[in-house]
Amino acid sequence: MKIVVLGATGNVGTAVLRRLHAAPEVTHIVGVSREGPEREGEPYEGVEWHTVDVAAKESTAALAEILAGADAVIHLVWLIRPNRDFALMHETNVDGLVHVLDAVVLAGVPQIVYPSSLGAYSRGPKDRAVDESWPVGGVETSHYNVQKAETEAVLNRFEEAHPGVVVTRLRPGFLFQADAAPEIGDYFFGALVPKRLIARLRLPVLPFPEKFRFQTLHTDDVADAFWRVIQHRAGGAFNVAAEPVIGADGVAHVLGARRVLPVPPALVRALVAITYRLRLQPTDPGWIDLADAVPIMDTTRIREATGWSETVSSLEALRQLVDNLDGGEGLGNREHRTRSPLV
Repeated sequence: MKIVVLGATGNVGTAVLRRLHAAPEVTHIVGVSREGPEREGEPYEGVEWHTVDVAAKESTAALAEILAGADAVIHLVWLIRPNRDFALMHETNVDGLVHVLDAVVLAGVPQIVYPSSLGAYSRGPKDRAVDESWPVGGVETSHYNVQKAETEAVLNRFEEAHPGVVVTRLRPGFLFQADAAPEIGDYFFGALVPKRLIARLRLPVLPFPEKFRFQTLHTDDVADAFWRVIQHRAGGAFNVAAEPVIGADGVAHVLGARRVLPVPPALVRALVAITYRLRLQPTDPGWIDLADAVPIMDTTRIREATGWSETVSSLEALRQLVDNLDGGEGLGNREHRTRSPLV
């Protein structure tokens, strides 16, 4: 099988390459990114590399040539910075998807696999899990949610126009691996909070937003989900997350805190908004709205349709992130510093 991975140097892309190398059915791996890998070795060796910026209008023809003969394409490109430039992000995240889909048609690729997100969902419950039929309207104050919801609409229109192409969208929780921890820390904390301090600090009391509950997943496990939906030619949407759902107690356990101090989400949002406006840190308040709004996802469908299951618990994935925030160069790619650390 020939598999093409777009955005192959990012958090998920590197894990997908590792998973594809381990699959005996895969005989030809093609990696595509804007700049290509900056170093040699695992997981980049044995990959045919091309440099293409999917945001460019002229990228469709080049992509179609690269995709020719592919059994599936995994499209992982997502721009998350500069998060003050919505138009620039839209060119890559939404227009770029359109260019890729046009190339899929030109090349006759039978399946496209796309990482949507829990962030595509509209506001939902935290006390029960919802399946893939929950509305994907996003949260209007989060650029990430809005653009993920827009790409879902693009995929819907593509499916209607091209019923012969299997369209698969995974909606994972927050994605963590040790190698990507420095980039994730850089994006969400910047220079305001020393990442070495976060990695080593053990607070006796953890201030935590009231009722915040979220789902995480190790990047290697979502990579396995990408491979399994290709193996099974499984189309449609799939929620992907590890157990257990993480709340205040889980975060406190990972950080070594003995007690949780509930704080109002509005207070957290106000603090983030002020420090973001003053350019003290790079996280815009839309991420707080996302965490507050997105529902808990039911992952039954991916487990039953493909036999997928996590190998790393959500708590261990979070622990790997925290323990490696000060881990040096991380993935070591300049490109990854502007692409989504969650993808």
